[in-house]
Amino acid sequence: MARALTLEQWNRTLLARQHLLERVDDDVMEVVDRLVGLQSQDPQAAFYGLACRVQDFDPADVDDLLIGRELVRMTLQRGTVFLMDGLDARWVRALVQPSIDAAAATNHGKKLRAATAAEIVDCAVELLTATDEPVRGSTLRDALVQRWPDEPATDLAAVARWRLPLVQTPPRGLWRASGAPAYRLLDDWIGPGEPAVTGDEARRDLVRLYLRGFGPATVNAVQTWSGLTGLGPLIAAMEADWELVELTGPGGEKLYDLEGLPIASGDERAPVRCVAPYDNLLVANADRVRVADPGLYTALATPNGRFPGFVLVDGWLAATWAPTKDGVTLTELRDLTSAERSDVEREVSAVREMRAAATRRSEDCERR
Repeated sequence: MARALTLEQWNRTLLARQHLLERVDDDVMEVVDRLVGLQSQDPQAAFYGLACRVQDFDPADVDDLLIGRELVRMTLQRGTVFLMDGLDARWVRALVQPSIDAAAATNHGKKLRAATAAEIVDCAVELLTATDEPVRGSTLRDALVQRWPDEPATDLAAVARWRLPLVQTPPRGLWRASGAPAYRLLDDWIGPGEPAVTGDEARRDLVRLYLRGFGPATVNAVQTWSGLTGLGPLIAAMEADWELVELTGPGGEKLYDLEGLPIASGDERAPVRCVAPYDNLLVANADRVRVADPGLYTALATPNGRFPGFVLVDGWLAATWAPTKDGVTLTELRDLTSAERSDVEREVSAVREMRAAATRRSEDCERR
């Protein structure tokens, strides 16, 4: 019989694997790998995601890894921009490329009258490989429009960006830096190479990585996060091979986990954490019930799909935070006790200080 988990165990196990029970004194690259990348369509979001997980986090460490081309920002799972180890991004991108291609065809390809995806890709590659410098998004768009003046510019550019493994190069994505999107092909940016794994073994690896960072989880959770479908038979086969173990969630959910990974007791202390906007702890998480009351989370939905930062109190969604020009705003989703509010303010103050330190550093650089 499958082991049954309480909601508290499910919650604390996830938080432990996400380094949200205790910040870790580990290398940034190691933490990014354990999280299987961080969602990064908001260029600053990944920095906040690491600050709530890494002890004495210094945003400059991420900047150095981006400039050194070890970390990259590019379209990966679900057609969303992620911050990820460049070598992992190579095989993950190859694995999810069919789903990205399908989305490009549905959302943009159908709006084209004469240009084909293959022709657009060839034109874009010619432009991108004609120089050793990053190509601005506007330059890419203009070149495509010149070739197909009667096609919608936005859709031409989107097909090229989605069909090709393009890295958004710095200064875009650096901490408190700005810059319009500019692109290089992944192999031209980090060096040529083949995906480390392909096919079903790549799917298995992605399942393993997700469960290591987000498990125990349902099949639906793995699929929702990855954008892949039809993983049920593969996960069942991994369980039959004794690589995975089956568990039962508090609501009767069929959960899977890596064999041998520890399960929390459920009574571990969970400090307040200011989790990043778009963090996959809550966003793109079909098992979100283990960290958020469904009603509270649903109330955050916006027409444009934007999200604030999330505040966890005792391991559960209780408030949101948002960066502003002058600091950080806090919005309570439920009534906080005076003790809880004091702990929340302490964490919010740490976010404010991280932002203020970057502003001071920028002003010092300008004076020099």
